[in-house]
Amino acid sequence: MGSGQVTEQLDWNGKKVTVAGLGVSGIPAARVLHARGALVTVVNDGDDERSRAQAAELEAEGITVRLGDGATLPTGTELIVTTPGWKPDKPLFAAAAEAGVEVWGDVELAWRLRGPDAAPWLAVTGTNGKTTTVRMLASILEAAGLRTAAVGNIGVSLLDAVLGEETYDVLAVELSSYQLHWAPSVRAHSAAVLNLAPDHLDWHGTMEAYAADKGRIYEGNRVACVYNAGPDGGVTEDLVREADVEEGCRAIGFTLGTPGPSQLGVVEGILVDRAFVANRQKNAQELAEVADVQPPAPHNIANALAAAALARAFGVEAKAVRDGLKAFRPDPHRIELVEEVQGVTYVDDSKATNTHAAEASLAAYDPIVWIAGGLAKGATFDELVQRSAKRLRGAVLIGADRALIREALARHAPEVPVVDLDRTDTGAMSEAVREAARLAAPGDTVLLAPACASMDMFTNYNKRGEAFADAVRALAATGDA
Repeated sequence: MGSGQVTEQLDWNGKKVTVAGLGVSGIPAARVLHARGALVTVVNDGDDERSRAQAAELEAEGITVRLGDGATLPTGTELIVTTPGWKPDKPLFAAAAEAGVEVWGDVELAWRLRGPDAAPWLAVTGTNGKTTTVRMLASILEAAGLRTAAVGNIGVSLLDAVLGEETYDVLAVELSSYQLHWAPSVRAHSAAVLNLAPDHLDWHGTMEAYAADKGRIYEGNRVACVYNAGPDGGVTEDLVREADVEEGCRAIGFTLGTPGPSQLGVVEGILVDRAFVANRQKNAQELAEVADVQPPAPHNIANALAAAALARAFGVEAKAVRDGLKAFRPDPHRIELVEEVQGVTYVDDSKATNTHAAEASLAAYDPIVWIAGGLAKGATFDELVQRSAKRLRGAVLIGADRALIREALARHAPEVPVVDLDRTDTGAMSEAVREAARLAAPGDTVLLAPACASMDMFTNYNKRGEAFADAVRALAATGDA
């Protein structure tokens, strides 16, 4: 099943390519280009022990590496391939613009290196829910008997998927705003923007620039631009309107309410399709039950509808949508039930690293003892607390920027008891869980939905979630609740 789009066959032999950054995507890109005969120079800001070890490996293969100087454009550079983390305002890119040198990301490189019978891409972006939606989509495609993989920002790298020996019918592709910024020619079969909320503004500069990069995913879509037709999704529909798509491409909405024509939605506990059916003015196709989606939290139902829309755009039957959703299980630390202790349910959503994700998590439970805090990354919490206040039994605050949440709670939920833990050592999470248990009553949910990044106290959100789960299990073992 070909992509339906011409693949550019480039002559890399002797082409002088600069790869910006070592790391997860930079090293494979350097090797792929070197293997094709390009003269590759890797530049890297860091010059630490790990970087020197990586550089030594590459140099042994014949690749030039320049450590501690990522600002200067190497002489004769004809193309830059950058890792997603490098901000657009880096001096290297200013020098490239002045010299008329193109800048690609690893996703753009993968797109350009596809073979003539390459699998089409079903692409997903959004502030929250990307990984879950892409994995749901892959599960649905597998249930339909298609050869597929969840790739991009998760799982298999796009370069590996495109250049590996395994052949695919279709790829479920997660794309971050960073990757989309450096991917000017990617053209998906169909794509979805799940939602948009302020995030990564330190990288993009403004919300408008962030939204514009997310909107690139719709450029050149052939069959469907899937957007959020719910109350918080208006800007995603605007991005569809602004996109330059192929003739005949349709705008397909998803909503947690009753769907209109050309939408997927929910009717009496059933996920239904009014987009990919005959006579969509009058007819609807039952896809699955809400209970088939685990966990059946509102934002996860929205993810399932977006995945279903992309699968249906690719021609997948309704039965495969249901079977794929029933088979899917979310990754750890995404609204994951840990345990019930003395009638109180403990849920780990450590992946809720921004306010938008935390709000979606808080909307799924009532009443809640909320464990929150960490690195705010410039976020404000007034709107989050205002919208969630009525659900809160109490709050336990941890981390470097917890005062911002405490102040928002004082303004908008002054009646909610707050425990402010002034510690960032490894035992802080255990104390947070004990304090949450003290505030909770049978029937409550203790929810770790930090609304903040984890790096002030933990290596990553996974470690934070594991610390929470360990503390809950210790609580269960002692019965001290």
